[in-house]
Amino acid sequence: MATSRRARLTVYVRRDCHLCEDLLADLRPICEEQGADIELVDVDADAGHRQAYGERVPVVAGDETELCHYYLDAAAVRAYLLNFR
Repeated sequence: MATSRRARLTVYVRRDCHLCEDLLADLRPICEEQGADIELVDVDADAGHRQAYGERVPVVAGDETELCHYYLDAAAVRAYLLNFR
C-alpha cells in the first residue's frame, strides 16, 4: 500500500570507510531519482550503534529493516522505495 510520506533511508557509516563512501556514491543517484532522503548515522558516535554494527558497515535500513550491508543491493532498495510511490 502506497503512502504519502517521503521515503527515508538510514545509512549506518563510520569515518574513513571506503565501503561507506562507495555505497553512498551508488545510493545517492537512486535516492535522487526516487525522491528519497538519506540520513547518515555515525556508528562510532553512539555506543549502542557501535555495539550493534561493529565492523559491519555500511548498513542501509528503511523503517528499521535492514536492506543491505557492505555493498548496495540496488534491487532491495528500489523495492523498498516502491512503497512510497
